[in-house]
Amino acid sequence: MVDIQSMRDERRIPIKKVGVKGVRFPITVLDRANSIQHTTATVNLYADLPHDFKGTHMSRFIEVFNTHRRDLSMPRFLAMLDELRAVLDAETAYCDLHFPYFIEKAAPVSGQKGMMSYDCSYEGSASDSGREFWVSVQVPVQTVCPCSKAISEYGAHNQRGVVKVRVKLGPFFWIEDLVSIVERSASCDVYTLLKREDEKFVTERAFDNPRFVEDVVREVYTGLVELDTFARFSIEAENFESIHNHSAYAFVEYDATASVR
Repeated sequence: MVDIQSMRDERRIPIKKVGVKGVRFPITVLDRANSIQHTTATVNLYADLPHDFKGTHMSRFIEVFNTHRRDLSMPRFLAMLDELRAVLDAETAYCDLHFPYFIEKAAPVSGQKGMMSYDCSYEGSASDSGREFWVSVQVPVQTVCPCSKAISEYGAHNQRGVVKVRVKLGPFFWIEDLVSIVERSASCDVYTLLKREDEKFVTERAFDNPRFVEDVVREVYTGLVELDTFARFSIEAENFESIHNHSAYAFVEYDATASVR
């Protein structure tokens, strides 16, 4: 059959990224408590296209990804990119995939268990000049405003927020490690299942531990540096304010190779 994609294009315009976007696929990732976890990812796969090729072979993106979906541990993710690059005869291959990661979490007093969902993503590229891989985790948290607590005769406004940690892959680590650092950096973590005794505990704990978004990103920053695993990372926190019609936001990043941080 005629291979239209491989025909020559005379416009001499190279394309940096071409591929498939928004592919929904079941995948398997590593899980500290259960060895593996089955989840569903939304996947974007791309490669560069030289100026003289008319098109890429879209089916090959899916073929390669399908062979790797049962083992998308972090090292295997990069191996998948290398294979994608080879079969497409591309200089660079890219992938970002987004998936919910589930952790069973016990309530702080009753011990009742529920499943918490954390939005995660892998982002990577592979080329002759090197391979790059980033992992992101979004963690829901609770914060109490220090200013509100200081100026109010009773009570203080509190809100749910989300903290996103993005780290460049170095030594092996567990997603649970990042979640733990974030949760202990907020006024209090959040839960899926709480009984009355648990609700009392988390309300009082948050009130005793007020945090601005600035406090949260600084605490997470300190925890990641102490972990001594990542040469580069970024942290952003957003509070969905309960008394304002806007969010509060803070962002910080770290680069161990930079002369000034």
